[in-house]
Amino acid sequence: MTHPSTEIEREDVGEGVVCLRIARPQKKNALTLSMYRSLTTYLQEAAADPDVRAVILTGTAGSFTSGNDVLDFMQDPPTSTDSPVFQFLLTFIDFPKPILAAVNGLAIGIGTTLLLHCDIVFAATNARFRLPFVSLGLVPEAASSLLLPRMIGIHHASELLMSGRFFDAEEAREIGFVRHLVAPESLWDRTVEMARQLAAQPPQAIVLTKSLLRAPLREQIHEALQKEGALFIERLQSSEAQEAFMRFLSPK
Repeated sequence: MTHPSTEIEREDVGEGVVCLRIARPQKKNALTLSMYRSLTTYLQEAAADPDVRAVILTGTAGSFTSGNDVLDFMQDPPTSTDSPVFQFLLTFIDFPKPILAAVNGLAIGIGTTLLLHCDIVFAATNARFRLPFVSLGLVPEAASSLLLPRMIGIHHASELLMSGRFFDAEEAREIGFVRHLVAPESLWDRTVEMARQLAAQPPQAIVLTKSLLRAPLREQIHEALQKEGALFIERLQSSEAQEAFMRFLSPK
């Protein structure tokens, strides 16, 4: 398989653990379609490789990911749920092995919604989160419209999704986005330690346990993903979204 984006780094951490690092610091690790394709390929390879037993997802230079690259999306917007973004989401959501997140800073949009599908989330104390979809004239994605109210309640979910406000690492832990909150200098070591603990467990028992944990909502998650995706694509063409994107891209 080929990996067209050099902005996704794959590192063999050892002891059955692989790290996928988003490495586009000049754009706060904003994700392009090429980067989504690379992430999908790496995850597919990890799923098929019996030597890989756990995956860590992290960022670089104080950013986990600032979400989608708006200019890239405007130039080549997704037109169906076969697009690289949705293929990545399907691969990530259905990944059979443990995925751990090390949120090393800014986590916006998909940088926050992806955490709903990770098995264990570590975050630095200086991490910041945001769900800006409505502010961009869009709708939620990654089945967050289903999972977020279940996690934190309809009122809190409505506030975060409708206001698009930032929330800090402490609030993220309180509402369940984050399991472990650690000092920035300890984030990597703590995440690797946990990943290696999981990798050392009987692998088939881990896979089956994850499958059982995820099974009750799997069908609903896929249904929500499809509904959100169709609306997301429709909203990308709306005047509200176009105006919001132009404001975002205009010089401050």
